Amino acid sequence: MQLDHYGEERWSARDLQQLAGYSKWQEFEKVIAKAKLAIHNSGMEPLDHFTGARKVISGGRWGRQEVDDYRLTRFGAYQVALNGDSSKPQIAAAKTYFAFKTREAELATTAPAVPDTPEAHLALAQNYLAAATELVATKKELEIAAPKAGKWDAFLNAEGLCGMTELADLLRTNVRALTGWLVDEDIFRKQTSRHGGGRNMPRKSYQDAGQFVVKQETKNGFNFPTAYATARGIDLVVDLWDQRPAA
Repeated sequence: MQLDHYGEERWSARDLQQLAGYSKWQEFEKVIAKAKLAIHNSGMEPLDHFTGARKVISGGRWGRQEVDDYRLTRFGAYQVALNGDSSKPQIAAAKTYFAFKTREAELATTAPAVPDTPEAHLALAQNYLAAATELVATKKELEIAAPKAGKWDAFLNAEGLCGMTELADLLRTNVRALTGWLVDEDIFRKQTSRHGGGRNMPRKSYQDAGQFVVKQETKNGFNFPTAYATARGIDLVVDLWDQRPAA
């Protein structure tokens, strides 16, 4: 966050691009376009929150070059976070940040003016509950998306997830033996060919706990569910695997 010459908060879209985990400006511009459309559809003027600008960055023939940029208001930056790729841990973190800061600003502005009536206190409590519910959702999304630093990095993909093949390699076994054991431990449920191509899938309680994720994927024109473990899921599986009775 920066302060302009009026002392108002502003964000550089180019700075946010890196913080949001986007390596290409062209991809991040698509997120900005979605955010501007969301503001327009809300009956507001996007130009009030996205001002065209230029920024000097490293690179180019002379080591420095001038590129397109936007100056964003806090609301504009928040809309960018809301319209970003939610599988990126940086986007989940940005959602949490702006939700917290927005709620802090609301409380600082409205708290002294709340009338001392049951109806006013009920309305304030309902607003707080809505904000708290959003924070819980974004914090849960962050926990699922963000890999545990360092411990399982070699087994996690760019989304912070580990496929069953990689997890089986970690345990020095094969996928069939691993998923069969997970069914025995009641972590996975046994699937028939009619429901998911015979692939055993994690139970919903373990998905809700942020330990496993099921994604719909396509190969050779066929759609099928694929299970992935998060860093927390790897912790669970490794701990239980190590506790197995000796053969």
